[in-house]
Amino acid sequence: MIKIETMKIGGMTCASCANTVEKALKKVNGVNFANVNIATEKATVKFDPDQVNYVQLTKAVQNSGYEVVVEHKEANEFAEYELTRKKMIGAWLFTIPITLWMIHGMVFGKMYPNEFVYHLGMIMLAIPVLFIFGRRTYISAFKSVTHGSANMDVLIALGTGAAFITGPLRFLLPIASFAGISAMIMAFHLTGRYIESKAKGRASQAIRKLLELGAKTAVLIRNKSEVEIPIEEVVIGDIMIIKPGSKIPTDGKIISGKTSIDESMATGESMPVKKSIGDIVLGATINQSGLIKVKATKIGKDTFLSQIIKLVEETQGSKIPIQEFADKVTGIFVPIVIILAILTFISWLVFNQQLQQIVIWAGNFLPWVNPELGVITQAIFATVAVLVIACPCALGLATPTALMVGSGMGAERGILIRKGEAIQTMKQVKIIAFDKTGTITKGKPEVTDIISLGIPEQEFLLLAASLEAGSEHPLASAVVKKAKDLNLLPVKETLSVSGKGISGEIAGKEILIGNRKMFKENQLKELESQIQNLEAQAKTVVIVGYESRIIGLLAIADSIKNDSAAAIKTMHEMGLRTVMLTGDNRSTADAIAKQVGIDFVVAEILPEKKVNEIIKLQEKHGIVAMVGDGINDAPALKQANVGIAIGTGTDIAIESADITLVQGNLSAVITAIKLSRATFRKIKQNLFWAFAYNIIAIPVAVFGLLHPVIAEIAMATSSITVVTNANLLRRINLK
Repeated sequence: MIKIETMKIGGMTCASCANTVEKALKKVNGVNFANVNIATEKATVKFDPDQVNYVQLTKAVQNSGYEVVVEHKEANEFAEYELTRKKMIGAWLFTIPITLWMIHGMVFGKMYPNEFVYHLGMIMLAIPVLFIFGRRTYISAFKSVTHGSANMDVLIALGTGAAFITGPLRFLLPIASFAGISAMIMAFHLTGRYIESKAKGRASQAIRKLLELGAKTAVLIRNKSEVEIPIEEVVIGDIMIIKPGSKIPTDGKIISGKTSIDESMATGESMPVKKSIGDIVLGATINQSGLIKVKATKIGKDTFLSQIIKLVEETQGSKIPIQEFADKVTGIFVPIVIILAILTFISWLVFNQQLQQIVIWAGNFLPWVNPELGVITQAIFATVAVLVIACPCALGLATPTALMVGSGMGAERGILIRKGEAIQTMKQVKIIAFDKTGTITKGKPEVTDIISLGIPEQEFLLLAASLEAGSEHPLASAVVKKAKDLNLLPVKETLSVSGKGISGEIAGKEILIGNRKMFKENQLKELESQIQNLEAQAKTVVIVGYESRIIGLLAIADSIKNDSAAAIKTMHEMGLRTVMLTGDNRSTADAIAKQVGIDFVVAEILPEKKVNEIIKLQEKHGIVAMVGDGINDAPALKQANVGIAIGTGTDIAIESADITLVQGNLSAVITAIKLSRATFRKIKQNLFWAFAYNIIAIPVAVFGLLHPVIAEIAMATSSITVVTNANLLRRINLK
């Protein structure tokens, strides 16, 4: 048995940190899968509990230089956010005087009050910025190096450390002092961290919103009186009283009263849904009109809301294929930058004359470039800039932040993305396959025509309904419902014949109900015109045989969902092709397909053959999505590149799908496609800017044309830009 555990990781600062923790977890014997998300600061681990336990996983994280945070509460997140804010403010309290002192020197051309006091003052003001407010950066860098890895803090520590040490060395060697600049770098670094954490908080607000939706208390009937208790104390079987305007505490079934329920938190649909005795209600939805009594059927982690939160967390903790390349780059990024910084320093010492020509040229239009600096000073200037400008954070945040926002937006609209990979795959889909019953149609068929042959209609219906009572097929329930006022007969030796129908014995005589395949051709000759006429009206014809002869026909119609035709038309406008896979007969299937505008139909197909049809579609068209809702659809949903389950369907279909639509409407498929395309667009934009930033900025720094402070501002801005761009996804129109 495989167990999945989500762990909150503390101490991570960049994508390199996440890679280090991920590698450490993957090395543990018994771990099948590990993914560490820097945006959510969580690790998702799949492991065999017989080989490894939670304590061993925690130890692996600790051995890599990081920690597992036991509880992940909003209070802890707020405390971390406040700490980041205070460090930023504290750093600037000392950095602003440094900046003003520097500006004074630039304006008046001399160091106030004298050179010695100026340089000493810069050192003294920089110390608290670096070693008090920036202390965590140095500790993180030290831990990273001692555990055999290198994260972004190593680059910041080396850059600010090298800049600061020039301050004391200024009193011994003829070099420029960058002590004040080191403080400015750290202050901008801490500011970037603060803004980034604020932006990441917005990106991850989906789960917090979902958690806030849950009711805090419930009013129960205990000892014939009403008692209000905390939601955690509700147990299965409790009778809850829900008054108009109140939030439903947990999932249950109405046992008294009728009302309208606002289910927008689950489905994204603003229109209230009418409910009465026997109907299921979901926790966190709102009772709008009538007083109802509800029997609790699910509590805690089993409720619908908890399952949504779990799905969103799993999606945010997953990786998509495009992220793999970025991960490989970030895994080797910091060591390469350190090597590049060393080479930059050496190059300035060896090729100083050649590089100086570039500096002289740039000095004409870049005010921070000073051609008069000494060789060593120029080398330090360029080296510090390289260390500071190179940052793997933007690369690491590019994909997970967009995925966080996209999955959260989906959850708010009743679109639950179970696998992050579906985001990338969905935008490549060429053709969408649909099941008919319950997907294109409402899945609530009704008997429209009864044609009895040789026996009274009432007796014919009684025989048919008695046998169908033993079947779970949707068409069978329609027949039984039609005969609800009749006393059904006992049936023996009931046997379901896959793809054909059902057989049994009534009063010792064999009875058969099914499609054409259930009967011999010569038995159907006289009825063929009637059957074809009914099928042309998009009705499914059920043939009934008793005592070796056909005794009648039942025509059953399943009405098409209101939005099916419009949704399929929109899909065609989006460049998608459509196909319907159904076990229904060709005539009925073609009639339904014509009404909704399906491109082509595969009819009279046995359930187990749907997988083969999906494979054929993949071979012919490429990436295929499958939309279905029944148990029979589960294998096909699994085979499709993207399986989409209609949420009104069975649990097994939902478990087999990559995307679950809580609404039963096909318009939600359009929303899912648009969301997928928009999210992936943001991911590509983020990765482009992250790569472009480093590709352009690092060479500029190597040639000594980038001031270290400007480099730090640019570095912090790159990460903030990526997270902010992901948050802009919320402005996308998905209608």
